[in-house]
Amino acid sequence: MKIDVLTLFPEMFDGVFGASILGKAKEKGIVSLEAINFRAYSNNKHNTVDDYPYGGGGGMVLKPEPVFAAVEDLKLEENIRPRVILMCPQGAQFTQQKAEELAREQHLVLICGHYEGYDERIREHLVTDELSIGDYVLTGGEVPAMVVIDSVVRLLPGVLGNETSAVTDSYSTGLLEHPHYTRPAEFRGWQVPDVLISGHHANIEVWRREQSLLRTLERRPDLLQQAKLTDKERKWLAARAKLDASGNER
Repeated sequence: MKIDVLTLFPEMFDGVFGASILGKAKEKGIVSLEAINFRAYSNNKHNTVDDYPYGGGGGMVLKPEPVFAAVEDLKLEENIRPRVILMCPQGAQFTQQKAEELAREQHLVLICGHYEGYDERIREHLVTDELSIGDYVLTGGEVPAMVVIDSVVRLLPGVLGNETSAVTDSYSTGLLEHPHYTRPAEFRGWQVPDVLISGHHANIEVWRREQSLLRTLERRPDLLQQAKLTDKERKWLAARAKLDASGNER
């Protein structure tokens, strides 16, 4: 996969692209990561990329020329049509399902804005997606772009040491992930559940599924509406919810 980020602050990505899982994926050649300063595509002698909004109002607006020129230059490098993603608070909410969708692409271009906003023609005629990582506003699109890149790259084959890790992540299955434990079996009097050290893999899978269901019921019950559950699991959850409503412990 090839990922290009158009930003006014490419130095923000140096540590992110060079460290941890992303750095190793880049070293292995699984992904190409590059941050490009689109100020270089400005068409005026002062290299300005923003201007006052028509109609008045506060703040400055990113001009269309440098952003269009930067994306079009990237498109000329290869025959593949990239997904061009605008990082924006007005965009669709970024989810694990969207990360899985983007992980199947060959080339992503992420545009990071600053100032008051983008010239609307960038939205209308250049980008394929608009994404937001939450209902809040940041100073720019760089941090959201890092979130999207990290979430997508870890799904690529060969990136994680254990290929099943991404498959069982929270949200990938439609549910929150089950609890995890490691050595020691006892820590400050707190025991690892017996089933996990029993060696009985079928019972362990049942326990993990039940814990995943319970954790989702407790923390994100809205996810259960779309989750793929058996009739038996729905009845089991209904019984647990009823017990909780009566004041008893689950």
